[in-house]
Amino acid sequence: MTSKGFFCFACIGQATVGVVEQWGRFQRIAGPGFHFLNPFAGECLAGVLSTRVFSLEVRIETKTKDNVFVQLLCSIQYRVIKESADDAFYELQNPQEQIRAYVFDVVRAHVPRMTLDDLFEQKGEVAKAVLDELEKVMGAYGYNIEQILMVDIIPDSFVRKAMNEINAAQRLQLASIYKGEAEKTLLVKKAEAEAEAKYLGGVGIAKQRQAITEGLRANILNISNSVSGTSAKEVMDLIMVTQYFDTIKELGNSSKNTTVFLPHGPAM
Repeated sequence: MTSKGFFCFACIGQATVGVVEQWGRFQRIAGPGFHFLNPFAGECLAGVLSTRVFSLEVRIETKTKDNVFVQLLCSIQYRVIKESADDAFYELQNPQEQIRAYVFDVVRAHVPRMTLDDLFEQKGEVAKAVLDELEKVMGAYGYNIEQILMVDIIPDSFVRKAMNEINAAQRLQLASIYKGEAEKTLLVKKAEAEAEAKYLGGVGIAKQRQAITEGLRANILNISNSVSGTSAKEVMDLIMVTQYFDTIKELGNSSKNTTVFLPHGPAM
C-alpha cells in the first residue's frame, strides 16, 4: 500500500482478494485491481488472501475391523470462497490444521468399521464421507473443499507380504487347475483317437478277411467245377499247400529275416 497526498492506494493481484477495514472494522472485499483508500476515513488494507486451489496431504494411521494397522494418504484440495473471504480471514488462524483435524476424525470413525479388503474396495466411500463433513464445516469458515483423493492405502509390511503370498498361492492353484484340465483334455482326445484307430483297423481287418474268404470260396468253386471228382476238402488242401510254399518263398527272399527253420510241414 502506497500513500500520496491525503489518499492511499493498493494494487490487488490476480487470483487474490483484499480485506479492507475502516477504523479496525471489516468494511469490504477488494477484488483484483487498483483501489484507492482514504486513511482519513479510517480505511486500510488489513490483508490479502489467495483464491488459488491449495493442496494438503494428510497421512492417517488407523486400524481396520480385522485388526490390521494401515496408513491412509489423503490429498485435500481447497480454496477460499471469494464472497466469504472475510470469514476465511477472520475466523480461522490455521485452516490447514483445522482441515487435518476433521480428516483424522472422519477417517478414524469410518475405517474401524471396515475390513482391509473392504477398505481397498470402498476407499471412494471413505473419501466421500470426508468430503461431505469438510464441506459442511469449512463452508462456514469461508473455504470450499474442491476434491478429496484417497491417494494410497499402506498396510503394515508383514500384512503386505502375507497378502502377496496368498495371491501367489491362489494364482499357482489356478494354474495347476488349468494345467490339469489341459492334460485331461489331451488324454481324452488321445484315447478317443486310439479307439477310433482301433475301430477303423478292425473294420479293415474284417473287410480283408472277408475278401480272402470270398476269394477262397470262388477258387474252390472254380476248381470243383473245372476238375470233376474233386471234393471241397481236396481243394482246400491244395490251397493250403500253395499258401505254405508262398510263405516259405517270401521268407527266403528277405535278407533281414531272423527266422529259425525247424522240421515242419503243412498242416493237413
